[in-house]
Amino acid sequence: MQHTKRYVARWTAEDQEQLLTRLLSSAVGIRRSREISAGLLRRFGSLPAAIAAPSYRMQEVAGVGPATARLLSTVMEATQQIAKERICDAGPILTSWPQLLDYCHTAMAFESIEQFRVLFLDKKNRLIADEVQQVGTVDYTPIYPREVIRRTLELSAISLILVHNHPSGDPAPSSADLRMTHEIITVAKPMGILVHDHIIIGRCGHVSMRAMKLLNG
Repeated sequence: MQHTKRYVARWTAEDQEQLLTRLLSSAVGIRRSREISAGLLRRFGSLPAAIAAPSYRMQEVAGVGPATARLLSTVMEATQQIAKERICDAGPILTSWPQLLDYCHTAMAFESIEQFRVLFLDKKNRLIADEVQQVGTVDYTPIYPREVIRRTLELSAISLILVHNHPSGDPAPSSADLRMTHEIITVAKPMGILVHDHIIIGRCGHVSMRAMKLLNG
């Protein structure tokens, strides 16, 4: 049974270049926008990866200065906020799973280092808070289960969804991912806090530990 959802390309490379060109044309003119768009897509491989890149990396592409980098970063921030509003407006998260996955993918799939994010839910499974708890390296993020639970109690949340990304692109859980997840569940259970899932985000898909039956309880 396949538990990894694959995100198929919704645009061709040509579509992405045309959209990026239109976006930049008002700032740098149509001719330069075509050159910059082509350069960004060559460097980063796709439009989502280009606008998610750090500003300093964008500026490694010929023609991209601070103002253009800020414009692209603003587009990324707006995209993330729109995706987040969709899950907030949809009601209980457990009945809005596609919107949740879209948001997590938008927010984390193209990060160059690992992030560990926690979604804190109320008794009706509505989102109370969405917080990045830790930021690590390209392949490791230090997680402190008692800190996760302490924050859960501060927010009066009763359940959690854990999310982190794999910058390598492969969302398959590692032994460290499994161990950390089970440690959080072990600390949470006596407090009456439920861990609904731990989702791992890669560039081309995701893995749900719940769907793979890798959670205890």
